[in-house]
Amino acid sequence: MRLIDSYRDKKTVDILLTQIGNINVKHKYRFMEVCGTHTMSISRFGLRTLLPENINLISGPGCPVCVTSQGEIDAIFDLVKNNDVIIATYGDLLKVPGSNGENLYMLRSIGFDVRVIYSPLDVISIAKNTGKEVVFLSIGFETTTPASAALVKQLVKENIKNVSLFVMNKTMPRVLDFIANQKEVMVDGFLCPGHVSAITGERLYEPLVKSGFACVISGFEPVDILMSVKLLMEQVNKGKFWVENNYGRVVKSNGNELAMKLMYEVFEDCDACWRGIGIIGKSGLKLRDNYKEYDAIERFNIFIDYDKSLPGCRCGDVLLGRINPTDCSFYGKRCTPDNPFGPCMVSNEGSCAAYYKFGG
Repeated sequence: MRLIDSYRDKKTVDILLTQIGNINVKHKYRFMEVCGTHTMSISRFGLRTLLPENINLISGPGCPVCVTSQGEIDAIFDLVKNNDVIIATYGDLLKVPGSNGENLYMLRSIGFDVRVIYSPLDVISIAKNTGKEVVFLSIGFETTTPASAALVKQLVKENIKNVSLFVMNKTMPRVLDFIANQKEVMVDGFLCPGHVSAITGERLYEPLVKSGFACVISGFEPVDILMSVKLLMEQVNKGKFWVENNYGRVVKSNGNELAMKLMYEVFEDCDACWRGIGIIGKSGLKLRDNYKEYDAIERFNIFIDYDKSLPGCRCGDVLLGRINPTDCSFYGKRCTPDNPFGPCMVSNEGSCAAYYKFGG
């Protein structure tokens, strides 16, 4: 039997649902899943429809593409059109629309050099086989940022000068603290992201539990998520909160210390703009001074208008759990996966895409 089968076992799921159904049915629980992969799994396996009505799972800002500000997205298009460069990017960014409706797919179709990579180190081979400047669109949370740091270290080691990074990386601690202090969100606890936690470890969530929020680190299969929901409910009922690691087969208490060390050797904390939220202090990353020569924003004198937004798009409200995707008037009409208006409908981890493909 495959290892994954035990985490999708119907009998185990039924037992967990029965146990959850017997826990304090009068209390209304609101738990936020922060990771976009959780959002996709919850929708894909129909877990919201299986859980009792007194349990509400709401999506949070766990999709890196979705939280990237419109000003940064538009700045990418300005960079491409005004400079003879090769753009190296993860696939999720290709269909994210600019303010005028264009995306990187469209630019590539008319001749601009936009290439999809699967690892930042793929940039090395591109750079060695061209005389042009190569710009890597570095995006992601703590999960993928160490790989961007590894790229910078390799560029230095091999003395490669025709590569720079457009850094849009963000980190989790400050945005979680921001959400915890939003009165209109009102969550009881957090289904903590397994991928991020594999890098950061458990300590990331200690400020949340000290502030009175239940926290359970979860895997991504139905049994993982339902067990985590049960553990969150038990913490809320006891009124005692701690960081529960329900993904021990992947997440260790201290995380991946080597990855964190590498990340902060190359990057340092900075203020960052989150879609629908605005500037959150020390929630982003920038290259340290001794690696500034690889900063695309400085190399190409890129201007970013952080006040830009997509009129009518409610991705920001979805990311903060203020509304469900179906509450947006564009959802399923003007905005679909084939013709997305906002990034939450683009990314494989976007809440709107998850609801559209699998239902709420």
